[in-house]
Amino acid sequence: MARREHEEMSGETMRFRVDLEGQPRTEDVLRLVYTALKEKGYDPTGQLVGYLLSGDPAYITTYREARKQIRALERDELLEEIVEQYLKRFESSDQEA
Repeated sequence: MARREHEEMSGETMRFRVDLEGQPRTEDVLRLVYTALKEKGYDPTGQLVGYLLSGDPAYITTYREARKQIRALERDELLEEIVEQYLKRFESSDQEA
């Protein structure tokens, strides 16, 4: 299981770090779940949003053990990976400008 640490920074800003020892890579799990949902005819975005908001694993298919894989990770880890990948787009567009 992931170990979380909160570090107090100056002012009111807190730093959140996740230490992932011995866990499957979040990116790999998201890719597997995305593929499984797509292959079963579901909208992966809608299903993942439903799971992330509610925590209800019924949003994720059991096909290819996608539900088992996604439940091995904390939802905040999944959200962190998604946000990180999204924000990388801004970094690359800033470098192009």
